[in-house]
Amino acid sequence: MDNISGKIRLEDLAKIAGVSVATVSRALNDSPAVNRVTKRRVWKIARDHNYVLNQDMPMSMSGSQATIAIVIPPPHGREGRFSDPFYQEMISAVGEAARDMGCDLLLSHLTPKSQNDLATLMANIKADGVIFLGQSYLHDRFNHLADSTNKFIVWGQELPGQKYCTVGSNNLQGGTRATSHLARLGRKRIAYFGETEGTEMKQRFQGYLSALAEAGLTYDPKLVVPTHFELASAEAAVLTLINKGLAFDGLFACSDIIAFGAIRGLMRAGRSVPDDVSVVGYDNIQLASLTRPALTTISQELARAGKLMVSKLIGSISNDDIHTEILSTELVVRESCGG
Repeated sequence: MDNISGKIRLEDLAKIAGVSVATVSRALNDSPAVNRVTKRRVWKIARDHNYVLNQDMPMSMSGSQATIAIVIPPPHGREGRFSDPFYQEMISAVGEAARDMGCDLLLSHLTPKSQNDLATLMANIKADGVIFLGQSYLHDRFNHLADSTNKFIVWGQELPGQKYCTVGSNNLQGGTRATSHLARLGRKRIAYFGETEGTEMKQRFQGYLSALAEAGLTYDPKLVVPTHFELASAEAAVLTLINKGLAFDGLFACSDIIAFGAIRGLMRAGRSVPDDVSVVGYDNIQLASLTRPALTTISQELARAGKLMVSKLIGSISNDDIHTEILSTELVVRESCGG
């Protein structure tokens, strides 16, 4: 530092940042020749040391390590709205992790449906990287996008031939654990409520089928009820099943919201939960422990998932070698199963 003026110079910033004076100059002028992580580190150092910026230097020097955008592709069977409790908790998990790692967070209302949508989004979004909350039907398009950029992470499954990085939970394991628990309780006619298409839901359904076979229970396709991720849809589905005279004593719902609606429908029909029907949900959102009866469900470790997605995205921005990670699921036993 200049001991006479007391003002920090470019040379001082370069020494603190561990880069060349030229790199500091380019970073302060927002040059594309400097990667975003280095830019933001230089910007933060400049602000911390009260470096006087020229008027023509960029106004976006927030000092954060990176700016991360969250995008929700149109998912199978649900609206993908910010008001959805699952997305609220996932966004919260990513947001907490971003804050802990010194990153800014943007929520995008864009819902990419095609390859052009994805390419346009990545080219124009005001962020250093993007976290997509769900694969939806975009697996092939994400693979194509990965040929031109790696600055995105997807909440989802690891699929054959995958070129992009995902963080997700073991949905096959989760579906198996939920159904196996109902079978262990002596439930013989176990219904499945939810979607059977889409990568994650298909694996939960496969877990359901696997658990039935392992328990020696007969699969009845009439007990597989396509249900949207809405309370009203699940409630109506239960009443339809009952009105058809189909007997069932267990119910695996592929989301907690569906489970809540199903329980409401059972109560409307005069059925007791868990005495008449044991219910297991999926997601372990905060409301699951607050309902009555409290909901037995499958936890996906969303807080850990948020941290992993943010750290891997920062790694991709820095051009680090990043890898897909699938998290184990956990059965959380509460009142809705009776054991």
